[in-house]
Amino acid sequence: MTSLFLIKGFIVGFSVAAPVGPIGLLCISRTIEKGRMAGFVTGMGAATADTIYGFIAGFGLTLITGLLTSYSSLIQLIGGGFMLYLGIKTMATKTVIKKSDAKEGSLFRSYLEALLITVTSPMTIAIFTAVFASVGLSTTGGDYIDSSVLVIGVLLGSSTWWLLLSSVTAIFKSRIREKHLRLIDKGAGLLICGFGLVGAASAIF
Repeated sequence: MTSLFLIKGFIVGFSVAAPVGPIGLLCISRTIEKGRMAGFVTGMGAATADTIYGFIAGFGLTLITGLLTSYSSLIQLIGGGFMLYLGIKTMATKTVIKKSDAKEGSLFRSYLEALLITVTSPMTIAIFTAVFASVGLSTTGGDYIDSSVLVIGVLLGSSTWWLLLSSVTAIFKSRIREKHLRLIDKGAGLLICGFGLVGAASAIF
């Protein structure tokens, strides 16, 4: 039974991470520009946030869920503003494909940026709560072992997606020239700004 929760958690984590969004775009862009590790670490920032929200949903922490709901507009405004900043930064940065991997400081910054974007999205907790309920994961019944296994499954599923995305992107990296990366960065920056504007606007209006 416990292994079933691990499998279900894995499926949930993979499914939530897979749709292309601002983090997916950043993962692709950074893999091409700075190497596979930079892309993977960016994804792991999102995976950490997914795990946090998976923990909240899996353990039924209604107090935290209530607080997140109460301050959802403020959280969404902060997240939207940060995405706008990151989108503009992505478009403005001079694009150079680096032959060596990114340095530790750069990797940590990439991780934190992705973590902040994902954790300030109030939709994340709603998605996890809905998905957990739809596949029968809201019935752990206070069983902390099953809930813990569930959260581990979410982390493994989300991490697997980011490893796949960064690895596949790295395979095709050699075919991409700097002029192509500039277009990718401009497009990614615009889309990230778009996500940020939508988030900020929905928080205000």
